[in-house]
Amino acid sequence: MSKPKIFNMPLAKIYSLYIQKAEKKGRTKKEVDAIIFWLTGYDQETLQQHLAEESDLETFFEQAPAINPNVSKITGVICGYRVEEIEDELARGKALKKILRK
Repeated sequence: MSKPKIFNMPLAKIYSLYIQKAEKKGRTKKEVDAIIFWLTGYDQETLQQHLAEESDLETFFEQAPAINPNVSKITGVICGYRVEEIEDELARGKALKKILRK
């Protein structure tokens, strides 16, 4: 089974899309950053390093310093799929694989 294309996408592209979506919903870049920091353990400096190095999404999550232990409590829908119901580890991706570990 091949891995989804999103894993190879540059973090910078995905990050800019997060910011755009947040701003359309009346949120800020600062709020997006706070969520990323909470989720991954990165700080502003290390996030900026990954953006500058053009890290892909897979690398970004593989190198995350400290995936938050409470992320398994995250629920919701992404592209029509309920996060908590995705069984296939590859479909969840490296990030969700780490997130959902108990």
